[in-house]
Amino acid sequence: MSAPKRIVILGGGFAGLYAALELEKLLRRTEGVEVTLINRENYFAFTPMLHEVAASDLDITHIVNPVRKMLRRVRFFLGEVRSVDLDAKTVTASHGADEHEHVLPFDHLVLGLGSVTNFYGLPGLAERALTMRSLADAIELRGRIIDNLEEADTECAALQCQREPLLTCVVAGGGFAGVETIAALNDFVRHSLRFYPNLRDEHVRMVIVHSGERILPELDEKLGLYAARKLESRGIEMRLGARVSGCSDEGVHLDDGSVIRSRLVVWTAGTAPNPLLETLPIEREHGRIVVNDCLQVKGRADVWAVGDCAVVPDHSTGGTCPPTAQHALRQGRHLARNVVAAAHGRPVKAFRFAALGQLAAIGRRTGVANVFGINFSGFVAWWLWRTIYLSKLPRAEKKLRVALDWTLDLLFSKDLVQFATFPSNAARTRLARTPTPQMETQR
Repeated sequence: MSAPKRIVILGGGFAGLYAALELEKLLRRTEGVEVTLINRENYFAFTPMLHEVAASDLDITHIVNPVRKMLRRVRFFLGEVRSVDLDAKTVTASHGADEHEHVLPFDHLVLGLGSVTNFYGLPGLAERALTMRSLADAIELRGRIIDNLEEADTECAALQCQREPLLTCVVAGGGFAGVETIAALNDFVRHSLRFYPNLRDEHVRMVIVHSGERILPELDEKLGLYAARKLESRGIEMRLGARVSGCSDEGVHLDDGSVIRSRLVVWTAGTAPNPLLETLPIEREHGRIVVNDCLQVKGRADVWAVGDCAVVPDHSTGGTCPPTAQHALRQGRHLARNVVAAAHGRPVKAFRFAALGQLAAIGRRTGVANVFGINFSGFVAWWLWRTIYLSKLPRAEKKLRVALDWTLDLLFSKDLVQFATFPSNAARTRLARTPTPQMETQR
């Protein structure tokens, strides 16, 4: 009996997960093929909705799907990829509390490791800035915003002149992630002020720092200018043509020498390829893996790459595919079909896809969108954003939960619950060790 063909997928983002889903469909009646997906989380996060989690529009679990509920035939390995040996055809991954290692052999390897945040070595930024790339990032940002509101409402914050920096939020990056994040946070903070008797609208300062001449450069100029006008009318300050040069206890430093007194900075202005890719003896371009139009790594018929970590030719533009979810999703599906074809000795096909459009929500039920070459703005664009992304959210259960969250959001105020990160036992232990005035008196 011959050994089974082994397909190993590294990374469970849009590209990796949808490759696994497509392989599951294609191989459901095929014997002799084993597929394994390795990811550091046991869930798939629908990242276009992260800002809605941060702004308390959606419950934190409603935009994530457990991988094991989505995959039945594909094996799932929860762990961290440590190394890849292309010559030996093995992947080393660790998991468990002791981080012990497993070696997984492969016949075909799919690299979908995505990207990581790039702070460009700016002083103090990595230590102080929050990011918006994962569910954990969105939860941390939500907690920080609520924590700042609670602290700013106290009299000691006013006496120590800390109210302004506590209620000043700086978002670095004027692309989709930055604009959607600051728009959502601005709505959340200003709508929450009525629950804090010592805070006023004039205490709040929201600043977006962008190196370009206008925000949302990926969209048509008219849409970018429309978005800027809307955000400015809601009290968001635009610092265009500027860059963050560092962070300190004083605040956020800009390259023009100015300092914004802020205790909250969100960094959405830079990404870098996964560092693991640097260890592989394959051709790269600016750190990303070069693949042919069939998504195969150059010089390797058994290694494939998709998503943010790959340089994929875009025949519709003559350039390369942008690192967007709609491209990664379709690359994953196409790659799965090519891997199955290659495993059975059939010819593989070139990837062809033209972007359907781009959308951004800019708060208060307004948005900007370009769909099939047609521009939309205002309520229609916001409605398109919600409709399209809801349709793309995996699993009917999550679609229903998100739709219900959005409906309840029309009727009730945003939730101000802060998620504690310490266990209740630890809290009780600290309280037990802290003498109260009554305890001192009894002594």
